[in-house]
Amino acid sequence: MKKLYASLLGAFALAAAAQAEPVTYQLDPDHTYPSFETDHFNGASIWRGKFKKTSGTVVLDAKAGKGSIDVAVDMTSIDIGHDELDEHLRSDKFFDVARFPQATFKSQDVTFKNGRPVSARGQFTLHGVTHPLTLTIVSFKCYQNPMLKKEVCGTESTARFDRDAYGVGFGKDYGFKMETVLHIQAEGIRQ
Repeated sequence: MKKLYASLLGAFALAAAAQAEPVTYQLDPDHTYPSFETDHFNGASIWRGKFKKTSGTVVLDAKAGKGSIDVAVDMTSIDIGHDELDEHLRSDKFFDVARFPQATFKSQDVTFKNGRPVSARGQFTLHGVTHPLTLTIVSFKCYQNPMLKKEVCGTESTARFDRDAYGVGFGKDYGFKMETVLHIQAEGIRQ
């Protein structure tokens, strides 16, 4: 009986230690799509688009209240729902994907509240220019995926930035507003 009790205590101790360790999640490319909203002719309309290819990892340690994010967005995968405009956005007049094929977000500063991440401050690189950017984590949920038989965590996150600060000022001379709003739907699979 003492051996059984000691074994159970040991198992509980290992389980508790495992929960306290950082957990790595690989972004699921089939469920991760950064999207954006941007002005067209100073309020005439708002154009919306998304990027169809994203990769990266997120490491979370809820008990310690720490985390990191390392994400790369394939800029060639832009889809704004208009083929001709997609080509324009890939050109050297806008994103210049031949020279800058990726945008990245890297963070070592994830803020937690009540055991859940609520924001991430990091460095956003777009068009070869890097500036600080803070993501607001609007929602965050983990669940046991019945098909994958693994834990999956998902989020809706948002941020705002001035695209002209990154050297993507096309349309500014026509009065386009430079503020861009990011909406990021992402899911990560526990590794």
